[in-house]
Amino acid sequence: MTDLPKMNVESFNLDHTKVVAPYIRVADRKVLPHGDVLTKFDVRFCQPNVEHLEMPAVHSIEHSFAECVREISDDVIDFSPMGCQTGFYLIMSGEHTPQQAKELVLATMARMLTLDAVPAANEVQCGWGAHHSLEDMRDEVHAFLENSDVLLDVMR
Repeated sequence: MTDLPKMNVESFNLDHTKVVAPYIRVADRKVLPHGDVLTKFDVRFCQPNVEHLEMPAVHSIEHSFAECVREISDDVIDFSPMGCQTGFYLIMSGEHTPQQAKELVLATMARMLTLDAVPAANEVQCGWGAHHSLEDMRDEVHAFLENSDVLLDVMR
């Protein structure tokens, strides 16, 4: 990517043709003005520019992960989908290693697979409450978990 200009957004500087999904990697680390640290992880489900998650799966993974992860960790700031629909960003307070993020993601996903319904999948608690699929969420989480042994190998 040396012929492309350096961009302000870290993920725009990642060569998406060289990564092999699924994976978990540190995408950014920020030290805030008062010394607090934020660590942002790229939790990639799909191979960039080859496949993507369908929106009901994205939406349901987002709701389910966001709810379940907070039962496990108080360090989670946000879990939000990428616009390309290939993964999510997990933002945490404090210093966290990729291994720690992997353990948290795997524990959260195990909890997600026990759900009987997508959390807050209704018109009172969600801006598009009908746009969810518990089955699609489960299928995508199972596919992600099948590769749990190589999640930290971004460039395989």
